[in-house]
Amino acid sequence: MRIPESDLIINPDGSIYHLNLLPEDIADTVITVGDPDRVSEVTKHFDSIDIKKGKREFITHTGYLGKKRITVASTGIGTDNIDIVLNELDALVNIDFNTRTINKSLRSLNIIRIGTSGAVQPDIPMGTILASSYGLGMDALMNYYVSQPNTEESLLLHEIKTHLRDLNHINPYLTSASQSLLASVGKDLPTGITITAPGFYAPQGRIVRAQNSVPNFINLMNTFKSQANRITNLEMETAGIYALARILGHEAISINAILASRVNFEFSKDPNKIVDQAIKMVLERL
Repeated sequence: MRIPESDLIINPDGSIYHLNLLPEDIADTVITVGDPDRVSEVTKHFDSIDIKKGKREFITHTGYLGKKRITVASTGIGTDNIDIVLNELDALVNIDFNTRTINKSLRSLNIIRIGTSGAVQPDIPMGTILASSYGLGMDALMNYYVSQPNTEESLLLHEIKTHLRDLNHINPYLTSASQSLLASVGKDLPTGITITAPGFYAPQGRIVRAQNSVPNFINLMNTFKSQANRITNLEMETAGIYALARILGHEAISINAILASRVNFEFSKDPNKIVDQAIKMVLERL
């Protein structure tokens, strides 16, 4: 079936609409970061950079670390942007832009998020580098996609929904990390369920001036436990990446630099150092 112009928008130069990239610009390994300025903080460690492109908050570099070709792309904040980035990355590698048809042979990307996060457990100190074993989405993105959680995910999600039964206006979704990337990029790192919130303030339990409708949010999250599974941290992209990667046939893992302790009301005095440690660790493991 031919994908119509209204559904897949291609720029006059043949690039994908938002990312402004051509199919040949993308490597099989893609590192995503939220902050556009963090792209260069990753690629400054590369041996060479062949491509630098950008549009809006979406900055992309592709280059080589040794003999390995890697793409680093900024997503901006939130799963609304993840919806754009994941779909357009997939289109770049799995759709023929000339015929607007899906390729017969599909390409699977390794997608590695390096992001910042806040811990909700008192035993996870600032400075920790944590791999998300699951992404728990508290946003509405997956209400618009057909997905099929596996048995393990369905059972765990049922337990989480039971624990959060008083939040009847939220319909969370849950997707596990790529097991191969968890065993390689995430090897020996602490793991846990990462909550992806649809905002930074009240949706993550923060109180500034506006009243929070869930004042016990952090306590509610950190008291959930199912066997070895517990909720460990909060951020704004992981669940969307995991869920869309699963649907589209890609592997994904989220590596979290813990900058805040939400239980102890503390924020790192040197956040850039922690993020740089996470970047170097990921690159070494690639």
